[in-house]
Amino acid sequence: MSQTPLLDTVNLPADIRDFSKEQLKQLADELRTEVIDAVSVTGGHLGAGLGVVELTVALHHVFETPKDKLIWDVSHQCYPHKVLTGRRDRIRTLRQGGGLSGFTKRAESEYDDFGAAHSSTSISAGVGFATARDLKDDDNHVVSVIGDGAITAGMAYEAMNNAGGMNTRMIVILNDNDMSIAPPVGAMSHTLSRMVSSKTYRKVRRVAKGAAGHMPKPVYDTARKAEEYTRGMVTGGTLFEELGFYYVGPIDGHDLDALWPVLKNCRDMKEGPILIHVVTQKGKGYAPAEASADKYHGVSKFNVVTGEQAKSKPNAPSYTKVFGDQLIKEGTKDDRVVAVTAAMPGGTGVKQFWDTFPDRCFDVGIAEQHAVTFAAAMAADGMKPFCAIYSTFLQRGYDQVVHDVAIQNLPVRFAIDRAGLVGADGPTHAGSFDIGYLGALPNFVLMAAADEAELARMVATAAAHDSGPIAFRYPRGEATGIEIPDPALPLEIGKGRILREGTTVALLSYGTRLGECLQAATQLDHLGLSTTVADARFAKPLDTELVRKLAQEHDVLITIEEGATGGFGGFVMQELANTGQFDHGLKFRTMVMPDIFIDQDTPANMYKQAGLDADSIVERVFAALGRDLAAGAHSA
Repeated sequence: MSQTPLLDTVNLPADIRDFSKEQLKQLADELRTEVIDAVSVTGGHLGAGLGVVELTVALHHVFETPKDKLIWDVSHQCYPHKVLTGRRDRIRTLRQGGGLSGFTKRAESEYDDFGAAHSSTSISAGVGFATARDLKDDDNHVVSVIGDGAITAGMAYEAMNNAGGMNTRMIVILNDNDMSIAPPVGAMSHTLSRMVSSKTYRKVRRVAKGAAGHMPKPVYDTARKAEEYTRGMVTGGTLFEELGFYYVGPIDGHDLDALWPVLKNCRDMKEGPILIHVVTQKGKGYAPAEASADKYHGVSKFNVVTGEQAKSKPNAPSYTKVFGDQLIKEGTKDDRVVAVTAAMPGGTGVKQFWDTFPDRCFDVGIAEQHAVTFAAAMAADGMKPFCAIYSTFLQRGYDQVVHDVAIQNLPVRFAIDRAGLVGADGPTHAGSFDIGYLGALPNFVLMAAADEAELARMVATAAAHDSGPIAFRYPRGEATGIEIPDPALPLEIGKGRILREGTTVALLSYGTRLGECLQAATQLDHLGLSTTVADARFAKPLDTELVRKLAQEHDVLITIEEGATGGFGGFVMQELANTGQFDHGLKFRTMVMPDIFIDQDTPANMYKQAGLDADSIVERVFAALGRDLAAGAHSA
């Protein structure tokens, strides 16, 4: 006899609080099927969510969410959580324009206690929620779920050290799906985990600690450490005990019979911070994901039966691949070229270099601060480090960029991927601010590639530049399809180029909006406005000769960039003001990202919303001239 579907009866976590173990197991199976089916339609992060299905069910069963706080680190794994928290009817809008975010998002649901997409923040947030609870004399629980990758970041240990020092009542669940050091998981481990989290064990432990407290301090300290280390040797977790956490585990994160009692026991503890070590498998329950090298971490739309992902044939290589290919060429010419990445070798293109030069490529984990200083020291000792980090993630290492690179004027080469808007990953992954935050620093050279040929030349420029730090930015996605020069020769530092000559309007682009500028120029010419298009190439040092030429020979000058206010346009404005170019009636405008965080959509739609497409450029020109676009089009 077939089972009655349970997922159809679940609208909110409260609906599963009275479920039996057998019902929870059935619900987990149905939830896994639902997530697989939804992601096959939308694409997204599949493997991580499949790995925490049972854990998600158990957490919402045992804890009284949303009163109890549940914080998902990174939150790639939050799709099962979204299904159980009132968003099942929208789950097939994941990562689409106007749909659900691919991450937890406070504005989306009261069950999303803390927004996440960057890594290693959940324990810090948990300490904050727990402290706020205590100050308000509330009694809710706080649970932070963090993965074995995210826990490599220093911020996680800073938070644990703080929680242990304050004896904060909270629970951290270490979702271990890749740690080779994890002890074996089995019946003995589960029994020990239930035992050390039980009331009886903790009562005996408190009595023993109370008795030992009357002993001389050396004896007390020896007894305390003996208990902790003995338990640590049997179950693991000595490091966490040293940070002040009560360690429980490891337990099988797919075995609800093991998870349920341990979570309940730990929920009922009233003292100190607890760390529960849960071992899971990415892609669990879906054979194609289990067999995949990356466990289907990020997927496009796919066939549920075969697991085959839909792939459109690209017209051109990605900018990321172009960077990786060119880096190999530079590494072949000079054995001082090395690559550094912070847990993103594939995403940054460094994997290609790694496959060719494994001894000269370094993945430091989710530790951008360390990556920057590590690269700085190699530069100080004569190497040529390329530090490849997404724009949004480089923000985490900004203090090190200032103090360890810029002040010391060290030639670290920053390859900044994901410049500009990034589509389905939304605002947390957009590269919006690096132009401004790097441009504020003395000694830096800043470049932005307009196309793949320019990117190849900028890699060569960076490799040849030994007199200080240099950075180049490029977007996510497919390049333009133009021919890449071989060899790609270095650019002259601080010199832009003019691609199209006109007399009335000048469009000065920084980055890959150049294509939109050329389209806008064609439209403007048809509307009777002769237009020049220039590619700045450099934001710093600025090509002041080019800027003055454009200002003096045109009625309107507009800068266009894929970044926030205070970047390239601000640098040009300062140059124009300082040299008196506004005294001659120049109409100058900047086009930057709007002062909002733009939600996920297709990149084309996002740039249209941002007002950085060709039509928006044309409208801005007419507005600067004080003319009506519709009238201009009619007269043309």
